Amino acid sequence: MADAAETEAPEATEAEDASGDDLSEEWQSMVGEEGSDGQPGAAPERILNQDEIDSLLGFSVSDEEGGDKSGIRAIINSALVSYERLPMLEIVFDRLVRLMTTSLRNFTSDNVEVSLDNISSMRFGDYLNSIPLPAILSVFRAKQLDNYGLLTVDSNLIYSIVDVLLGGRRGNSAMRMEGRPYTTIERTLVQRMIEVVLQDAKSAFEPLTEVDFALERIETNPRFAAIARPANAAILVKLRVDMEDRGGRIELLLPYATLEPIRKMLLQQFMGEKFGRDNIWESHLATELWSTQMEVSAVLDEIRMPLGKVMDMKVGDTFYLDASSDSAIELKCGSVPLTRGRMGRLGYNVAVRLDAPLTSRAKKALLRKV
Repeated sequence: MADAAETEAPEATEAEDASGDDLSEEWQSMVGEEGSDGQPGAAPERILNQDEIDSLLGFSVSDEEGGDKSGIRAIINSALVSYERLPMLEIVFDRLVRLMTTSLRNFTSDNVEVSLDNISSMRFGDYLNSIPLPAILSVFRAKQLDNYGLLTVDSNLIYSIVDVLLGGRRGNSAMRMEGRPYTTIERTLVQRMIEVVLQDAKSAFEPLTEVDFALERIETNPRFAAIARPANAAILVKLRVDMEDRGGRIELLLPYATLEPIRKMLLQQFMGEKFGRDNIWESHLATELWSTQMEVSAVLDEIRMPLGKVMDMKVGDTFYLDASSDSAIELKCGSVPLTRGRMGRLGYNVAVRLDAPLTSRAKKALLRKV
């Protein structure tokens, strides 16, 4: 009996294995017919490649170049303030381009053309990581704004300026010596050019507000030019300097903390060079102020009496004043005393000759009333 049980057990196991294989094949055929979603005729699951994932998340090349922002990048940069909300900046930097064109021509004695590439907003840390090295970074201080800015000169412009100022031949591109630090002569020549640019920046902001840009130091390592936190927002202005067949790029970075004291001025929308000032309106306002009519009273004398006596006044009552023909008369505008004078006669009219000019208190009060 034991032998019979032992012979029947392997046969049962083989039957179970066979039935399991049949169920597995049937299940796989059902999955193939229904697809990944369990619906008949559905396509099998497709794996996305890296380009498709970047496109869905918004990390495309057009985003990095300033195109439409979407996806994760739009969420990250949602806290940034776009420079377009400060329309006066474009007028300031357009003025800076014109001033730099003239000043750099005088500085290099060469045909220089300065153009504004673009104005963008970015984080300070991202900008430091994107600076192509080698380069010269100058840290300057805006005295009236009590903050700092950064001006970067790339290697192409550095070697071009050195070549032009030291008498290099025209038609030959500036020779670049990579892998070595900048010499003292190169740093000094570039520093002179940076001072010229900062002076032009002061003149560009002058119609808007008075700002003195003072050069603090020059660095060649971006880690030593940290003037703000990496996550802080900043405005980046890219300027292109062309000297016939030579040239390079200047980048001016201003953190939003630097521009915060003059933010209300930068929010103005005005077409023109005067940055919100209207000479026609000013002259019209001055003309109207000079022609404004106001009532001036000449007080001969003042007396004090009880309120009951004032209530008993009747038509025909007479009051005696202590003023005489030589007494001083006080001139008032409402309740504000203006000056004092003497009473006289001019033709058939009673006149007052002033003995003193208007007081400063009277001038301020009259301006407030106007």
